[in-house]
Amino acid sequence: MSDEVASRNKTPITIRTRRFMTNALLSRKQFIVEVGHPGRGTVPKAEIQEKLAQLFKVKEKNTIVIYGFKTAFGGGKSTGFGCLYDSLAWCKRYEPRYRLIRLGLAKKREGSRKQRKEKKNRMKKVRGTKKSKAAGATKK
Repeated sequence: MSDEVASRNKTPITIRTRRFMTNALLSRKQFIVEVGHPGRGTVPKAEIQEKLAQLFKVKEKNTIVIYGFKTAFGGGKSTGFGCLYDSLAWCKRYEPRYRLIRLGLAKKREGSRKQRKEKKNRMKKVRGTKKSKAAGATKK
Protein backbone atom coordinates (compact mmCIF):
# COMPACT_ATOMS: atom_id res chain seq x y z
CA MET A 1 0.00 0.00 0.00
CA SER A 2 2.78 2.48 0.85
CA ASP A 3 4.53 1.71 -2.47
CA GLU A 4 1.32 2.62 -4.30
CA VAL A 5 1.08 5.96 -2.46
CA ALA A 6 4.78 6.72 -3.06
CA SER A 7 4.50 5.97 -6.78
CA ARG A 8 1.37 8.13 -7.04
CA ASN A 9 3.23 11.07 -5.46
CA LYS A 10 6.16 10.64 -7.86
CA THR A 11 4.06 10.93 -11.02
CA PRO A 12 5.35 13.78 -13.19
CA ILE A 13 3.66 17.15 -13.15
CA THR A 14 3.42 19.63 -16.00
CA ILE A 15 3.69 23.35 -15.37
CA ARG A 16 2.51 26.00 -17.83
CA THR A 17 2.64 29.74 -17.35
CA ARG A 18 0.25 32.03 -19.16
CA ARG A 19 -0.58 35.74 -19.16
CA PHE A 20 3.09 36.41 -18.49
CA MET A 21 3.81 40.10 -18.03
CA THR A 22 6.69 42.22 -16.80
CA ASN A 23 5.79 44.70 -14.08
CA ALA A 24 8.65 47.20 -14.03
CA LEU A 25 7.09 49.33 -11.27
CA LEU A 26 7.23 46.42 -8.81
CA SER A 27 10.43 44.93 -10.30
CA ARG A 28 8.84 41.60 -11.03
CA LYS A 29 7.39 39.32 -13.64
CA GLN A 30 3.92 38.03 -12.92
CA PHE A 31 2.01 35.15 -14.44
CA ILE A 32 -0.71 32.56 -13.99
CA VAL A 33 0.57 29.07 -13.19
CA GLU A 34 -1.30 26.01 -14.44
CA VAL A 35 -0.19 22.71 -12.92
CA GLY A 36 -1.28 19.43 -14.47
CA HIS A 37 -1.13 16.54 -12.00
CA PRO A 38 -3.28 13.65 -13.27
CA GLY A 39 -3.74 10.76 -10.86
CA ARG A 40 -2.20 12.73 -8.03
CA GLY A 41 -3.36 15.00 -5.23
CA THR A 42 -2.62 18.70 -4.97
CA VAL A 43 1.07 19.41 -5.56
CA PRO A 44 2.99 21.14 -2.71
CA LYS A 45 3.90 24.77 -3.41
CA ALA A 46 7.57 24.05 -2.63
CA GLU A 47 7.69 21.53 -5.48
CA ILE A 48 6.04 23.98 -7.89
CA GLN A 49 8.48 26.69 -6.76
CA GLU A 50 11.46 24.41 -7.51
CA LYS A 51 10.12 23.53 -10.97
CA LEU A 52 9.54 27.24 -11.76
CA ALA A 53 13.09 28.05 -10.60
CA GLN A 54 14.42 25.47 -13.08
CA LEU A 55 12.11 26.74 -15.82
CA PHE A 56 13.16 30.40 -15.43
CA LYS A 57 16.79 29.55 -14.49
CA VAL A 58 16.61 31.39 -11.16
CA LYS A 59 19.34 30.83 -8.55
CA GLU A 60 17.42 32.10 -5.51
CA LYS A 61 14.13 30.19 -5.37
CA ASN A 62 12.71 32.52 -2.67
CA THR A 63 12.37 35.25 -5.30
CA ILE A 64 9.50 33.17 -6.74
CA VAL A 65 6.25 33.68 -4.83
CA ILE A 66 3.23 31.53 -5.70
CA TYR A 67 -0.19 31.71 -4.10
CA GLY A 68 -3.94 31.44 -4.67
CA PHE A 69 -4.03 27.89 -6.01
CA LYS A 70 -7.39 26.34 -6.75
CA THR A 71 -7.75 22.70 -7.75
CA ALA A 72 -10.22 22.07 -10.57
CA PHE A 73 -13.28 19.95 -9.82
CA GLY A 74 -12.33 16.31 -10.30
CA GLY A 75 -8.64 17.05 -9.64
CA GLY A 76 -5.82 16.71 -12.10
CA LYS A 77 -5.33 20.44 -12.63
CA SER A 78 -4.58 23.39 -10.36
CA THR A 79 -4.36 27.06 -11.22
CA GLY A 80 -2.69 29.82 -9.22
CA PHE A 81 -0.77 33.07 -9.45
CA GLY A 82 2.99 33.62 -9.39
CA CYS A 83 5.47 36.46 -9.12
CA LEU A 84 9.16 36.32 -9.99
CA TYR A 85 11.05 39.21 -8.38
CA ASP A 86 14.28 40.63 -9.77
CA SER A 87 16.00 40.22 -6.38
CA LEU A 88 15.28 39.09 -2.84
CA ALA A 89 15.38 42.72 -1.64
CA TRP A 90 12.53 43.67 -3.99
CA CYS A 91 10.60 40.61 -2.85
CA LYS A 92 10.91 41.63 0.81
CA ARG A 93 9.92 45.18 -0.05
CA TYR A 94 6.75 44.54 -2.06
CA GLU A 95 5.32 41.22 -0.82
CA PRO A 96 2.77 41.29 2.02
CA ARG A 97 4.15 40.27 5.40
CA TYR A 98 2.03 37.11 5.71
CA ARG A 99 3.46 35.75 2.45
CA LEU A 100 7.01 36.54 3.60
CA ILE A 101 6.27 34.57 6.79
CA ARG A 102 5.07 31.63 4.67
CA LEU A 103 8.31 31.75 2.68
CA GLY A 104 10.37 31.96 5.87
CA LEU A 105 11.72 35.44 5.03
CA ALA A 106 10.09 37.18 8.03
CA LYS A 107 9.35 36.29 11.64
CA LYS A 108 5.85 35.85 12.96
CA ARG A 109 4.87 38.15 15.83
CA GLU A 110 5.22 36.70 19.31
CA GLY A 111 2.18 36.25 21.53
CA SER A 112 -1.49 36.37 20.78
CA ARG A 113 -3.32 39.50 19.68
CA LYS A 114 -4.84 39.90 23.13
CA GLN A 115 -1.42 39.71 24.81
CA ARG A 116 -0.01 42.36 22.46
CA LYS A 117 -2.96 44.69 23.20
CA GLU A 118 -2.62 44.19 26.96
CA LYS A 119 1.11 44.97 26.74
CA LYS A 120 0.39 48.13 24.73
CA ASN A 121 -2.12 49.33 27.34
CA ARG A 122 0.30 48.60 30.22
CA MET A 123 2.94 50.64 28.40
CA LYS A 124 0.57 53.63 28.10
CA LYS A 125 0.26 53.83 31.90
CA VAL A 126 3.98 54.37 32.59
CA ARG A 127 6.67 56.76 31.38
CA GLY A 128 10.39 56.57 30.66
CA THR A 129 12.54 53.65 31.76
CA LYS A 130 9.66 52.00 33.61
CA LYS A 131 8.24 50.95 30.23
CA SER A 132 10.70 48.06 30.04
CA LYS A 133 9.41 46.73 33.39
CA ALA A 134 5.82 47.16 32.27
CA ALA A 135 6.55 45.27 29.05
CA GLY A 136 7.87 42.25 30.92
CA ALA A 137 5.24 42.27 33.68
CA THR A 138 2.54 39.61 33.71
CA LYS A 139 -0.59 39.48 35.81
CA LYS A 140 -1.04 36.59 38.23
